Amino acid sequence: MELEEFREGLDAWLDEHEAELTPGGGVHSVEEEMAHLAAVRRQLYDAGWARYGWPERVGGYGGTGLMRAYLGEALTARDIVQPGFYSMPEVLAPTMIDFAPAELAAEMVPRLLSGEETWCQGFSEPGTGSNLANLGCRATKTGDGWLVNGQKVWTSLSQFAQRCVLLTRTGDLESAHRGITALFVDMDSPGISIRPIMTMHGHDEFSEVFFDDVLVPFERTLGEENKGWSIAMDLLPYERSSSLWHRAALLVRRLDQLLEAARPGSLDPRRVGEVAQLVWSFRAQSRASQRRLDAGGKLGPETSIDKLLLGMAEQAVFDLAAEGLAAEIAVGDRPEDQRWRSEFLYSRAATIYGGTAEIQRNIVARRLLDLGSDR
Repeated sequence: MELEEFREGLDAWLDEHEAELTPGGGVHSVEEEMAHLAAVRRQLYDAGWARYGWPERVGGYGGTGLMRAYLGEALTARDIVQPGFYSMPEVLAPTMIDFAPAELAAEMVPRLLSGEETWCQGFSEPGTGSNLANLGCRATKTGDGWLVNGQKVWTSLSQFAQRCVLLTRTGDLESAHRGITALFVDMDSPGISIRPIMTMHGHDEFSEVFFDDVLVPFERTLGEENKGWSIAMDLLPYERSSSLWHRAALLVRRLDQLLEAARPGSLDPRRVGEVAQLVWSFRAQSRASQRRLDAGGKLGPETSIDKLLLGMAEQAVFDLAAEGLAAEIAVGDRPEDQRWRSEFLYSRAATIYGGTAEIQRNIVARRLLDLGSDR
């Protein structure tokens, strides 16, 4: 199927099923959002739409990755899904396909795409900030497999996850990047405990995850032992490809909704133009990343530009909302007011999640502009 045929068919199918796929208005708990997302994934998978753009060896129908990008865009633009939750397979499934044993990927990826399972990403740790290589979570070889001890934090959706792509320290302590191994961990393994973190926008989508003598079979190693840094560098750009494209669709929709809902005279036209420029600049950069990936290119440090533009655009949209819907965001109790308030608060983290703006600027300076070390 060609991309244009896919788009037309999907749009027609969504027109027919949108009412049953769309959740009620207002803010929902994370549990409600996850249950809704699983049901949407199941319908999309059974109808075939969620299988396009993925390799046949993992249950897909083949085709261009732009099909997956458009699917997420279409769902987000209709407010059927929340892009942050929806986009997790775009980050984790490619890693499984590229680095897991073929039989493991063939077994597991369909479970993720169909909504049968949720996976999480165990990277960040307390005290390390955005310094991903400074890992303290350690995996030690035993006769039965890897024995994992340590802690992760800001682990999205871990309390709902059946599996975790986990970075551990397994070797060289003198090098920041050598001696890291990636594991695929069953979250119901003995020794794992999870403590959700309540954020200021009222959701507990993040958690601390503790590993206390957790046994992981050797066959759950992703890629080569002590070569996990290359897996992390392969995975992280995917956070800034389709998942950011989906978020761009959300910002376009929210800007349109804001212009309809704002009180007359509450918005400065020049300010509206500046915000629109940021949103569409981000969307153009994200589109270029999508096209480059689809053409067979590898995403690298240039995706830090995508992440920087996202942070600026997201905060600009919701800062503008705070001007045009000040009372509604502050004290409104209608479902749409609660949604604006929740998303405004969440936007404060846009320059932190997925790598802080400071780290992204360092990457741009050093690796794209060749400005050297900051030391």
